[in-house]
Amino acid sequence: MGLHAGVLAVRSMILAKAKAWLSHPLIRGLDLDDPYTIEQRRQLIQSKPSLRAIYGEWYGAISRALPVGDDPVLEVGSGPGFLGEFIPGLITSEILACRGVHIALDATRLPFSARALRAIVMTNVLHHLPQPRRFFADAARCVRPGGAVVMIEPWVSTWSSFVYARLHHEPFKPDAEGWEFPATGPLSGANEALAWILFARDRVQFEDEFPEWQIESIRPGMPFRYLLSGGVSLRSLVPQLSDGLWRRFEQIIQPWMTQWAMFAEIKLVRRG
Repeated sequence: MGLHAGVLAVRSMILAKAKAWLSHPLIRGLDLDDPYTIEQRRQLIQSKPSLRAIYGEWYGAISRALPVGDDPVLEVGSGPGFLGEFIPGLITSEILACRGVHIALDATRLPFSARALRAIVMTNVLHHLPQPRRFFADAARCVRPGGAVVMIEPWVSTWSSFVYARLHHEPFKPDAEGWEFPATGPLSGANEALAWILFARDRVQFEDEFPEWQIESIRPGMPFRYLLSGGVSLRSLVPQLSDGLWRRFEQIIQPWMTQWAMFAEIKLVRRG
């Protein structure tokens, strides 16, 4: 083995041991496609005040972005979340039947009549849909004119490319030629770069294929706090008392989010 190969092997070993140590005990060793993992993640979010606050921040942004009206709102991939505390009457769903979710469904074959929904919302879900074209086509059928799809998704930046490629378990392929990816499992299959591919890199193509959808806004942000909270798989990396300092720091560097953002709030509006 050459020197360079040896260095790479040592680095890989160190990263693997670090990931194993950082894995949260509630999640360590669990199958991502097992409904029990969703239950454990629900418990994990509730046990980490900083992470629960981040989800609350995301949910507040989603609820404020919704169009007015009384038609129902569907959440795709509700999983361990609590968005229902922010949106009265929210229909929660998951691809697997699990406790606390109203309905199990496939996001590419939504069981709703035409124009029945005011909006579809999701948090860290789009990048798990192996056939996004089918989702956006069926969403256009179900969402009324003036309705919306609102989501929080991983985003591609210089910083996030480093983090997602080295420190996260899900595939991250911003250079993927196509939008689809293998459906290895209902929750384990992914491309964390999918939202950036659809709405930034291939935006013109998306708009050509789906003229029903107007990309109204993309707001990149959250470069550090989610990572430092450990998310839904790792231990917290900093004490909760530091949350305010990190929030303030993220506000200061907001003008440079194209280089630093790890997530983005994205809103699409259904044209009439």
